[in-house]
Amino acid sequence: MAKRERVVRMSVEQPLWRALTAYRLLTMVYAVLLFASAYRDFDRPWIAAGYLAVLSGWTLATRRRVANAASCTKRFLGADLTVALVGVLLTPLADTHERIAAGGPTLPSIWTAGSVLAFAIKGGWRWAGFASTFVAVANIVIHGGQPTRDTLHNVLLVWVASIAIGYVVEVARASEATLARALEIEAATRERERLARDIHDGVLQVLAMVQRRGTELGGEAAELGRMAGEQEVALRTLVSSGLVPTSRICRDESLGALVDAYEVEEPGGDGGELDLRSLLAPHAGSRVSFAEPGTPVPLPVPAAKELAAAVGAALDNVRKHAGEGARAWILVEDWGDEVIVTVRDDGPGIPAGRLDQAVGEGRMGVALSIRGRLRDLGGSAELVSVPGQGTEVELKVPRGRTQ
Repeated sequence: MAKRERVVRMSVEQPLWRALTAYRLLTMVYAVLLFASAYRDFDRPWIAAGYLAVLSGWTLATRRRVANAASCTKRFLGADLTVALVGVLLTPLADTHERIAAGGPTLPSIWTAGSVLAFAIKGGWRWAGFASTFVAVANIVIHGGQPTRDTLHNVLLVWVASIAIGYVVEVARASEATLARALEIEAATRERERLARDIHDGVLQVLAMVQRRGTELGGEAAELGRMAGEQEVALRTLVSSGLVPTSRICRDESLGALVDAYEVEEPGGDGGELDLRSLLAPHAGSRVSFAEPGTPVPLPVPAAKELAAAVGAALDNVRKHAGEGARAWILVEDWGDEVIVTVRDDGPGIPAGRLDQAVGEGRMGVALSIRGRLRDLGGSAELVSVPGQGTEVELKVPRGRTQ
């Protein structure tokens, strides 16, 4: 059996890491240009030049470390924050007291905010508050405990912004986890319905037939029929309760939440088309009339097989519920953008509310074998039944949704 894997990637966090990488590079260039434009005003410009050289090398060498959460480790975050704090504390040694007192920039300037933001993206608002507090203390220290209004404004801005970003990251992670779980549940439900259709088309119908024939024959066969009936009820309960393993797996990685969907296909089902008429023609017989177009009705192999299985399920319902003498008609129409197959019978029809009652009893032939199949193909199944006038099932499959 061949498998086709479809991976859905979701990540709100990853763009923030890319933005942080760009921010660090741009603010590094800004800090260097800021020093170059005013290096004559420094008391010891060689200290500033040496630090900025180290800052530039560190920023360029660690670009990949801030590419995602996995590579941005706690040890790296501590080292990165240390580089920023050293630059702030070296400012009084390199610059004049007058420039610092007037609110002049520190050696790393706004590059320091990048270190704080890395904490926020990695660990949320608590980590952001921890890192921004160290930066605030360092800025207050270099002003001798009497920071200017501009310094307080900048410190408060970094503190509030980093905590807000950290909070947003936590909310985004929770939303990704919720969405991934919802996709997992949806995938599991679809898989359960697919398996339930196969069980209904095969095992349940065989058990029901054994029960009927055993009851008719009597004796030991009647006991066998009774056991088959019990197993049919148990299996219907199992299918309707959802205790069917799923082939979908949900996990979370550094690039965001991932949901892997594994869809089982028949050999050779990955490509090519099939003439729908060749799959439906064998149903024709003394009590089933088959009307088809004069030209082929090509559909992708999986879609053609699923549509033919839905038609087979509709005919099984005719044989089972419409009576031995009921006749059925199959009409195939190819409208170019969609294929329509109509199955009609002249049986007694379906009483109002019977389908809902059948679902409640675990008898989901129409719900799963017919409607479920068409829904998975992007199509629809409409059932019209008038008591005493038969039943008509119209199956529509759009070509653009069946690839």
